[in-house]
Amino acid sequence: MTAGIFTALIFVTSLLAGLLGALTGLGGGVIIVPMLALVFKVDLRYAIGASLISVIATSSGSAVAYVRQGLSNIRIGMFLEVATTLWALLGAYLTLKISTHWIAIIFGCVLLYSAIASLRKRRKHAIPAAPDRMATALKLSGSYTENGVRHEYVAHRVPLGFGIMFGAGTLSGMLGIGSGAVKVLAMDMAMRLPFKVSTTTSNFMIGVTAAASAGVYLSRGYIDPGLALPVMLGVLGGSLLGSKLLVRAPVVTLRIVFSLVIIALGAEMIFSGATGRL
Repeated sequence: MTAGIFTALIFVTSLLAGLLGALTGLGGGVIIVPMLALVFKVDLRYAIGASLISVIATSSGSAVAYVRQGLSNIRIGMFLEVATTLWALLGAYLTLKISTHWIAIIFGCVLLYSAIASLRKRRKHAIPAAPDRMATALKLSGSYTENGVRHEYVAHRVPLGFGIMFGAGTLSGMLGIGSGAVKVLAMDMAMRLPFKVSTTTSNFMIGVTAAASAGVYLSRGYIDPGLALPVMLGVLGGSLLGSKLLVRAPVVTLRIVFSLVIIALGAEMIFSGATGRL
């Protein structure tokens, strides 16, 4: 296979990964890393490095629109980034120290969780609860407008949400994914933020988290421009296309198909890691 054909195939695969990731809200990293490792036989650490670059690009592109619309809560996002960024550095460090077999097994388990998370029924607004003293002190609150109606919200159970972000940051740095499913879990279920605020703030956060760990991979030589460029352009293009199709697409069907795909990829990653193929 020539370099041109290989690059073209990587770009097309990344385009599809970005498209599916945007339509399901989990990002293209959960698809592109196992596809690069299993189908194209790319070294797992180089695949993770390329995925981190694509995460930074897609997050930066879409975060601007969400901030402009007033959906992303920058104050909450930056507060939680203290946890995710520090532990993303730890995750990147661990990836360079532990065997790729174990990385593949962990990645497979995360894929299986992502499949469940993509099918989970979410509520539209946060559950009313007594004001959280820590959230009040740190001013972790906000509002957004939907269909002409203004919704006020305030974060709850801040320590729990902050603690979950440790895990999200570690997974992001270790596996080269945005860990959006874990971040949304922390904000939506633990901190009881409205789902739209959780998803858009998570989208803003994943780029910052990925940038922290990408520096570690770059310093160790695990980011190959020849691989990272077509992956970044493909995932970015697929994400932009997916955001436009999302309005008309049958989301329930897409989530089912997507879940089946990543369940298959997750099972294969676990099997390949356990048998020493990765």
